[in-house]
Amino acid sequence: MTKTDVILKFLKANSSEESRQGMARYGINVEKAFGTGIPLLRDIAKQHKKDHALALDLWKTGFHEARILATMIDDPAKVDEKQMEAWVKDFNSWDICDQCIMNLFEDIPLAWQKVFEWCKSKEVFVKRAGFVLIARFAVSDKKAQDDVFLPFFPLIFEHSYDNRPMVKKAVNWALRQIGKRNKTLNPKAIELGESILKKDSKAAKWIATDALKELRSEAVQKRLK
Repeated sequence: MTKTDVILKFLKANSSEESRQGMARYGINVEKAFGTGIPLLRDIAKQHKKDHALALDLWKTGFHEARILATMIDDPAKVDEKQMEAWVKDFNSWDICDQCIMNLFEDIPLAWQKVFEWCKSKEVFVKRAGFVLIARFAVSDKKAQDDVFLPFFPLIFEHSYDNRPMVKKAVNWALRQIGKRNKTLNPKAIELGESILKKDSKAAKWIATDALKELRSEAVQKRLK
């Protein structure tokens, strides 16, 4: 048996219909899911760190947990643009999208460029991926200068009209994370939120209202000071 076969057998043995139903309630696509928890996937990942070949094989299976595991064990240094484009087009659930961004794509230098391409996509999860990247950069890239986040503002403003839940939540997430990064970006993000709030769009008003509530909150302002 191959490594992939062994892992799939293990995932199936640890499947849970109750967990699958719970995932479905949270809007996760469970068509090819085992219902295996993230903690167990992390345990498996520890045994296969930076195994690019295995990651590619796991992704090809199409199984939900196998794909999340693939994002955990792949080697960012070996991921090229072709793979990024292929995988992002395979996203069929918000958790696979977010896990792939957090576990893998945000560590790839090319991802900064992909933001401007993916945020303009008509595909729900490709577009979400672009805005999740922005949110994650704001959190994880501690060395990035403030001015690298400013080009993202027009994207957030322009696409705040998108009423699709998986997109508008990601746009909101991007705005909030930039605004919580430091005391310099906070007022700029608040100003952007105020501009979005004026748009004649239910999605925009929700995005702005929710973001401004947090960005102006006592907790955030106290932490930034």
